[in-house]
Amino acid sequence: METAVTTSAALVRLDCTVRCYAWGSRTVLAELLGRAPGDEPQAELWVGAHPDAPARLRGDGRTLPEYIAGDAVAALGPEAGAGLPFLLKVLAVERPLSLQVHPDAGQAREGFARENAAGLAPDAPDRNYRDDSAKPELVCALTPFDALCGLRAPAEAAVLVGALGVAALDEVVAALDAGDAKRAVEMLLTWPAARRAGLVEDVRKACGALDGEPYRVVERLADLHPDDTGPVTSLLLNLVRLEPGQALNVPPRTLHAYLRGTAVEIMASSDNVLRGGLTPKHVDVAEVLAVADFGAFDPVPLAAEPAPNGEGVYPSPAAGFRLTRCAPGAEPVLLDRPGPSALLCLDGSVAISRDGRVEELRRGEALFVPFQGGPVALTGAGEVFRATLS
Repeated sequence: METAVTTSAALVRLDCTVRCYAWGSRTVLAELLGRAPGDEPQAELWVGAHPDAPARLRGDGRTLPEYIAGDAVAALGPEAGAGLPFLLKVLAVERPLSLQVHPDAGQAREGFARENAAGLAPDAPDRNYRDDSAKPELVCALTPFDALCGLRAPAEAAVLVGALGVAALDEVVAALDAGDAKRAVEMLLTWPAARRAGLVEDVRKACGALDGEPYRVVERLADLHPDDTGPVTSLLLNLVRLEPGQALNVPPRTLHAYLRGTAVEIMASSDNVLRGGLTPKHVDVAEVLAVADFGAFDPVPLAAEPAPNGEGVYPSPAAGFRLTRCAPGAEPVLLDRPGPSALLCLDGSVAISRDGRVEELRRGEALFVPFQGGPVALTGAGEVFRATLS
């Protein structure tokens, strides 16, 4: 029988929220959760305390933020602040996401204060800054996962764009040849609206005669967004393929767009997204140009680094969170610094034990491990991802 969960509980079972966006899948998250496919595309499973879609305590009904507020020190520790600083997600990407960038801490504070001073409502559709936090991300592939992430070296991008042979892009190629990636991006994202469809169609046709996966990406994006210069802009970004188990850091100020695949994502608990295109949502090119880093970026796929306790740790420079993979198998995994953590089972079944309490997590199930309590042991045959403090 389910019992109410107290703030001092050793382990807290969660019921998590599914977010429906047009780019999601009707089947991936439904299968993970053992449910029938929904009528809408289901894009993200949120495991955390973000106010837009907080997890709830099973058998209790409180939200995770309400639980934390009951005793923040017991839940988060004496130095963690009032709220959970990270958010764990599963992404089911069937259609490409928007071309976007997230602010760093200083930009987020300034932008949030500026929009508050302008009187923008917190949920205004044209609002860019919904909080005052940076939003670094790390994404770990569960299936082959394709993304655009960070700018190519300008000379490399010049070759890709120049090979199209589209005369209208000569100035863009010249800017890239001169090493001015920001000017090239600005020209493309501010292309006159009346001429965008013609440019995209010319580029799409040119791509059909060229070999190379970057041109296939342009064709796919152009089919979805024929009136948006984002498909052309994609040639300026690195195309990354993650194989299952590989991860990618996406620092603040990095232009990116996830294209397809299923992945676990950990991020700062922020909702600051600045969009430059490839979306019907609010686009603010001027703010993207003000926030983004236009230096060349090297998107290195990361493997989990083995820790002494048997966890695989994904290295991340982001302060505030860490992602690990636990697959106990024949040997248990002992978490000696366990909380606060969010645990999500993605395969098999794993028994989680702490202070005499045992919870079995099956595929698609999650729990919160508060700061207060003893070591946590994972046993069984399964796979669990853990989000915790860095």
